[in-house]
Amino acid sequence: MVEHAPQDGEALPRRREIRSFVRREGRMTDAQKRALDALWPVYGVEAPAAPLDLDAVFGRAAPRVFEIGFGMGDYLLSRVVAEPQHDFFGVEVHRPGVGRLLNRAHAAGANNLRVASDDAVVVLRDWLPEALLDEIVIQFPDPWHKARHNKRRLVQPAFAALAVSRLKPGGLLSLATDWQPYAEHMLEVLNAEAGLRNLAADGRYVPRPPTRLKTKFEARGERLGHAVFDLAYRRLG
Repeated sequence: MVEHAPQDGEALPRRREIRSFVRREGRMTDAQKRALDALWPVYGVEAPAAPLDLDAVFGRAAPRVFEIGFGMGDYLLSRVVAEPQHDFFGVEVHRPGVGRLLNRAHAAGANNLRVASDDAVVVLRDWLPEALLDEIVIQFPDPWHKARHNKRRLVQPAFAALAVSRLKPGGLLSLATDWQPYAEHMLEVLNAEAGLRNLAADGRYVPRPPTRLKTKFEARGERLGHAVFDLAYRRLG
């Protein structure tokens, strides 16, 4: 179908945004289904009509950590339990992983966690006010390793600027990947962002942070000989 040219006063058609993920629902266990049904009202956050007031969402003011793509939730839950003085907001489109995390968070008695099952870029851009977050975490994002798919990588200049805008001055951006070409791409993009300072002395990678739980995914990669690259940046301001 050929789109007609907009007439005077007619809104321009909105271009379809390139997404960095593909929804793959996969098999959901009965326990995960029950968790989504019963616990989503406790932990779940839906798209708001106006930017969220996280003090109201969590019922307190506290340092806020935002994780993009928490997978099955192992890392996120480990920090939720270990750091009750922090509030954690995780985003994941894979609903079986969301159900698993909700189940385990409830069993742990966690009340410092909220989750969304939506496009994390939309959540960051449209749901959250500026200069709100103390930390943004991105671990093992899809590397989109084929050259024709590189444009779908999450870490791009526009995303770097968005992350800076949502971090507080001094806030931390933490990343990890086991795909070296993507690690080099991240370095190129984030080192070029004027609002960020690379915490590595040589402007490259940092040691594995103590808060980063070694997941089964990472352990499997190590067995296959994959190196893991950690990056850390502070927001200037």
